[in-house]
Amino acid sequence: MNILPLWFDKAIEAGIKAGNAIMEVYQSDFAVESKEDKTPLTIADKKAHTIIENILPQDGIKFLSEEGKSIPYAERASWDLFWLIDPLDGTKEFIKRNGEFTVNIALIRQGEPIFGVIYAPALQNLYVGYVGVGSFKQKITDTTFFPTWASIQQEGIKLPQLNSERPFTVVASRSHNTPETEDYISVQRKIHPNLNCVSSGSSLKICLVAEGSADTYPRFAPTMEWDTAAGDAIARAAGKPVTQYPEFQKPLNYNKENLLNPWFLVS
Repeated sequence: MNILPLWFDKAIEAGIKAGNAIMEVYQSDFAVESKEDKTPLTIADKKAHTIIENILPQDGIKFLSEEGKSIPYAERASWDLFWLIDPLDGTKEFIKRNGEFTVNIALIRQGEPIFGVIYAPALQNLYVGYVGVGSFKQKITDTTFFPTWASIQQEGIKLPQLNSERPFTVVASRSHNTPETEDYISVQRKIHPNLNCVSSGSSLKICLVAEGSADTYPRFAPTMEWDTAAGDAIARAAGKPVTQYPEFQKPLNYNKENLLNPWFLVS
């Protein structure tokens, strides 16, 4: 099946519109529920899911979302091309109101992320990447305007933007740090005495490496495929591999029977 630029434009539109709906909830006195796995859920997750599902092209393309129905592997196993969505990544950050949450939309082909959109509505930052073409960052100041993939390539900032002045930088999870992560940072600090460690929420951590603001992001804690797919595509398109840890050379793969990711490193 040929990949159509229209699909990319619709994914960008869906990400921004979902972000707009999320911000309406963010600025209100919203309620918080618990999912079956005890993680938090807000009306923003549900609204964003519905908007994305209604906008994304699905003519012959399957759709898998964190907030969608559970789809048996026997059905998913034959999928060659599908959208993988996290309507609101960083729900804990959303609830804390620190702005570090995102909308994640990825297109997966034969188990590999090939296109990704990450939109951080509170920060007005849009990241888009297509493997083999490149990754770009664009500021969204008018949320009623939806840039196209073509216009982003012309007007956006090509990633990564290298900064030789900053120290070696490790980005770590704000809400899910682990002893193994601290051990990794300690080893890196011996190699880079002036190491700078920054914390961030949601898929923004992958974006920080993709854009050149950080050198590495170790994730030695559980994540699901929808948490990483869009960022993985953006990082790959920017020449920043996302590899399983400690294998290093093995990329993450998608649409597994168990949608839980292994530990990984972005570098």
